Amino acid sequence: MPGSMAISHTDALVMLSHTDAEQLATVLQEMSGLLEQPGGDRLSDAQAEALCEGKMRRDELTEWSRKLSGYLRDHL
Repeated sequence: MPGSMAISHTDALVMLSHTDAEQLATVLQEMSGLLEQPGGDRLSDAQAEALCEGKMRRDELTEWSRKLSGYLRDHL
């Protein structure tokens, strides 16, 4: 149709330095470990809920942080 246009959502580009990306990958990996391990060193349910602002369950946050850490490491 003449004169028509499509409007779509575009994501903003986010850039991190190599060092920051390495550190973020490490933090996410450690966080996933603290979320899934049993015992006293485990992040509490309240801490896990605060980390994801109540938008994910503990197991979802664990998996998300593990996958994102791996993705970052794979692309460094």
